[in-house]
Amino acid sequence: MRVVLQRSGQASVKVNGEMTGSIEKGYVLLVGITHEDTEDDAAYVAKKIAGLRLWEDEEGKMNRAIDEIDGAILSVSQFTLYGDVKKGRRPSFIEAARPEVAKPLWDYFNECLRECGLHVETGIFGAMMDVELVNDGPVTIIVESK
Repeated sequence: MRVVLQRSGQASVKVNGEMTGSIEKGYVLLVGITHEDTEDDAAYVAKKIAGLRLWEDEEGKMNRAIDEIDGAILSVSQFTLYGDVKKGRRPSFIEAARPEVAKPLWDYFNECLRECGLHVETGIFGAMMDVELVNDGPVTIIVESK
């Protein structure tokens, strides 16, 4: 499992012009799932993200977790994170999990984040989405299960 985490001041996702998820302050998560991923991978990454200290304290040091700043999550499925461009000019997505495997794991991942006490908004799995965010910092971190 591969997640690109972007610390955000505000973010939203729309499908066909309709808002499906919106947050004020928190993380935008672009979530890629490969065919080898399991619920253990999803739970590990969710717990890791919930505990990351990426928000500044009074001294300006990244020392606070998302729950300490009352942040939220905007989770967006992103199979293209497993795009391979080593050969040719068109990416190969053979490493990305098929939708029938990826969607239940993405849903489980989002539920694990909620079980960590976080508010989670989402895009729509498999849809063409317009994602807008204000990247705060900018802070961008890649979190992987393997």
